[in-house]
Amino acid sequence: MSNPELQFILTLACPNRPGIVAGVSTFLFQHGCNILEAQQFDDTESGRFFMRTVFNVVEGEAGLEALKTEFAAIAEGFKAAFSIRPKAEKRRVLLLASKSDHCLADLLYRWRIGEIPMDLVGIVSNHPRETYAHLDFDGIPFHHLPVTKATKLEQETEIWDVFKSSRAELAVLARYMQVLSDGLAAKLAGRCINIHHSFLPGFKGAKPYHQAHARGVKLIGATAHYVTSDLDEGPIIEQDVERISHQDSPDDLVRKGRDIERRVLARALAWHLQDRVILNGSKTVVFRD
Repeated sequence: MSNPELQFILTLACPNRPGIVAGVSTFLFQHGCNILEAQQFDDTESGRFFMRTVFNVVEGEAGLEALKTEFAAIAEGFKAAFSIRPKAEKRRVLLLASKSDHCLADLLYRWRIGEIPMDLVGIVSNHPRETYAHLDFDGIPFHHLPVTKATKLEQETEIWDVFKSSRAELAVLARYMQVLSDGLAAKLAGRCINIHHSFLPGFKGAKPYHQAHARGVKLIGATAHYVTSDLDEGPIIEQDVERISHQDSPDDLVRKGRDIERRVLARALAWHLQDRVILNGSKTVVFRD
């Protein structure tokens, strides 16, 4: 059995052309590597090719930096953007939350039991620590950054400072009920995941589950996506739905909605951390586990 500590993940995106898989496989073979997993996708609409490969070094002493440097020549020939990193390496994640804490509590639990391996570098909230008195933040830096319409830009500057000073690689809006400005969204492009309800039809504004109940919807759902300056319209990572009926009250919808939001956000975060998500314009390619 391969030692996960010695495994690497290679992701690649480039214009499609013959020979890409052969080029990658030959490179890994020549460097004494063994392919453990391989997934690929040819997007015939955009003409782009996407690949995720897990491998380990079984012969020789090829190190990470040497592999990156030498593979760069292969990638240049295919005009490819690529990444190679140790599979066991944990990403640094900053969580943002507001009063609704179901997603925050769920991610903390999954992190503590090792289901979602990550380095949790901090929690940011526009509510004080007392709001989460029932949650265990032991060892996790907590940042209370209150916000008003008049102080929004200053508060977002503080968020960005926390992101940089903690060396975070990803921000997760775990039901952080504040709309990010275009400036902060741009700074966090590809590095910020949000979760929100997604109904058919859609309901915006206050009490969306109550609006859905009033319209008699039969499906409720949630969407996890990357944050962009277009509100709730960033590239989608994961979605899920649950069927409901006329017997469900607004409270039932809220309860079921919380459950969907928790599991959708957890899957999206885990897939991002495992390099399973590759941006494809306004969409994503997701190599599910």
